[in-house]
Amino acid sequence: MSIGRDLLNVPMGDMIRQMAFAIADAQVQLDDASLRVAEMMSGKAADGTDTTISFAGDPVSMLELGFTPTFYQFIDTIIEVKIAIKITSESTTTTKRKGYTTTLSADSKGFRISTTPVDATYTAKYSYTAEGSSLLRTKLAPVPPPSILEERIRALINETPA
Repeated sequence: MSIGRDLLNVPMGDMIRQMAFAIADAQVQLDDASLRVAEMMSGKAADGTDTTISFAGDPVSMLELGFTPTFYQFIDTIIEVKIAIKITSESTTTTKRKGYTTTLSADSKGFRISTTPVDATYTAKYSYTAEGSSLLRTKLAPVPPPSILEERIRALINETPA
């Protein structure tokens, strides 16, 4: 079976839904990882481990030194599937000539719609240039930490005795 035929067997709605859920799940995991990094940068990990560093002889957190955790966000998700669609119009005609009957058949509405995967055979026959596969792409971009997190960090730093 060709790649193009495999693509036609996957309903487009299911492909989009699966991509969306995969991105949502990945976003949750990215946010969780960033929050764990923020916690570690605060000077104390979730398990109680001291994560402060010695700076000029004083124990300080990375946040106190101005470091901030990096958060990421998925942007510009693209799903592209290339197929060729052909619409033809046909009619039924009956011709009688001295004992011969010729009938051209058509569907009941007079139109026939067919899809053809853009594969090597189609490309060669019709000089159509395209890949015979799907493309699923998304971009991941860093974003600033949530403003409420930055405010909370500043408040905690201000409460900490110097």
